[in-house]
Amino acid sequence: MVWEKNLHVSVSVYFIFQPAVEIYSLHVDCKVTSRFAHTVITSRIVNRANESREATFEVELPKTAFITNFSMSIDGEVYPGIIKEKAAAQNEYDSAVSQGQSAGLVKITDRKLEQFHVSVSIAAASKVTFELTYEELLKRQLGKYELLIKVRPKQLVKHFQIDVHIFEPQGIHFLETDSTFMTNELTEALTKEQNETKAHILFKPTLEQQKKNSELDETLLNGDFVVRYDVKREATAGDIQIVNGYFVHYFAPQEMPVFPKNVIFVIDRSGSMTGRKIEQTRDALLKILQDLRQEDHFSFITFNHKVVEWKSSLLPATEENVATMPALIAGTDINGALLAAVGVLDKAEGLPEHSVSMIILLTDGQPTSGERNVEVIQENVQKAINGNYALFCLGFGFDVSYKFLEKMALSNGGIARRIYENADAALQLQDFYQEVATPILMQIEMQYPENSIEGLTKNNFKLFFEGSEIIVSGKISNELDLFYRAEVYGHTSNLTLKEEANVKEKEQVFQNQRYIFGNFIERLWAYLTIQQLLEKTISAQEEDQKALEAQALDLSLRYSFVTPLTSMVVTKPQQQEELANKPTEAGKNSSLKCSALLDSLLLTST
Repeated sequence: MVWEKNLHVSVSVYFIFQPAVEIYSLHVDCKVTSRFAHTVITSRIVNRANESREATFEVELPKTAFITNFSMSIDGEVYPGIIKEKAAAQNEYDSAVSQGQSAGLVKITDRKLEQFHVSVSIAAASKVTFELTYEELLKRQLGKYELLIKVRPKQLVKHFQIDVHIFEPQGIHFLETDSTFMTNELTEALTKEQNETKAHILFKPTLEQQKKNSELDETLLNGDFVVRYDVKREATAGDIQIVNGYFVHYFAPQEMPVFPKNVIFVIDRSGSMTGRKIEQTRDALLKILQDLRQEDHFSFITFNHKVVEWKSSLLPATEENVATMPALIAGTDINGALLAAVGVLDKAEGLPEHSVSMIILLTDGQPTSGERNVEVIQENVQKAINGNYALFCLGFGFDVSYKFLEKMALSNGGIARRIYENADAALQLQDFYQEVATPILMQIEMQYPENSIEGLTKNNFKLFFEGSEIIVSGKISNELDLFYRAEVYGHTSNLTLKEEANVKEKEQVFQNQRYIFGNFIERLWAYLTIQQLLEKTISAQEEDQKALEAQALDLSLRYSFVTPLTSMVVTKPQQQEELANKPTEAGKNSSLKCSALLDSLLLTST
């Protein structure tokens, strides 16, 4: 089993410690309320030596999560983390650095993870309590939500506990847990309670249950603890939930007919793609082609310094045509290859009515042949596609310009994804394809009462794929007893769905639920709005980027989120400061190449 895929919530807590520094307790408390996850990690450390010792608190959390709070409590003194605008925090930190103090880091450590860590000196016979909080809106992929808790305390922990509370008003369709380290003894420490709408999963192993064997003080807790679930759905316009004047609308239709696909695979075959990369690409494409439906159409374009079209037109995905897939073998003309793909789609005849046309680009390098100016390429491709097709860009490894691929994809109704150069690269490609393999709606528009909604998040969607979910949120501006006329239109599918929601009845659903945290829909709205504003900046014109960033910054500060626009200043004893910045996927290159330097310098987002 490949544990890395489709991970949505994860945390790995472990410590770099010296002898006599003991993790007295470690508690991971995750509350998921209608897909919005609020996780608090609390750990108490004691120094039993007769001299000071240093401990480093490290947590791996999802890249898509926003840290909202951190604090240390040392001998009754609380040292909080304060979230500030990035430039202001940087100035404050630079002043501290001039006095010889070191920087704290949040850096990317895995495909889905980034690491927060902070070090502190613990006086002899003293205790310190660390508490970190982060929040994330879960994304549904391939029909499920997943929470992954990476467990690596590296020592036996007297009081170890994982609590996962789930509340889904729609009802829980299925719920399961799994683990890479579970034994028969540890299974006895796992309990699960579930009713129609709630679930509580508790993992609380004793010291004896944690031990590898009775003679050695080595822990079994080293691996992944996974929770998977989905919610019940009816054939309606979705589910509307309301708390304190904010609403969220979830839409994931079931059992819809699948649109035929017209797919052109644009494959880089330059010198850097030879060997293992092209073998993995070929293995993935063989599997992908076998999964095409007979009503689908496909073709290939390969490119290095020249562009080669496999066929002059798209072929139906019959068994005979799939069997004739070219042997992909090993200057990169990305511009020419993409324009050629658009040309094939533009000239295509006899394609199924209401079919979905998409281009999937896979490259591992920069444009080095033909047009090399990335801005010109982006403009050329967007003008050629003209909103008619979706472009998905897959960057193989870390030599690609991920920002370039991301902007092209987002500007043309698709997404970008990095493919990691590991043994499972072929599986990563297949998993990505599975996410876009079953389009069931096109040109979806979510409509709400005029003059009664403020701050509406994105409500128009080019494509909807089976197993995913559309989420729209906003603030109800007027005092309405009835949140009426929530409508979903699939313009290409002649689909019209309507849903009425009584405000008072909907709010009553969330009253007196003991593990619901605060105004979660308002925070969900802020989280989703920030994510979408940041995404818009990627493809926006330069003059619009500042306005979008200003809106995202205002919300980040108002709701205390560590985002690419903010930093968290962590104050330690002796007025030392550390600065936590959120890295971005496009910034991974520098963090890999400069890892030694980053041990002593601040990692900034790019």
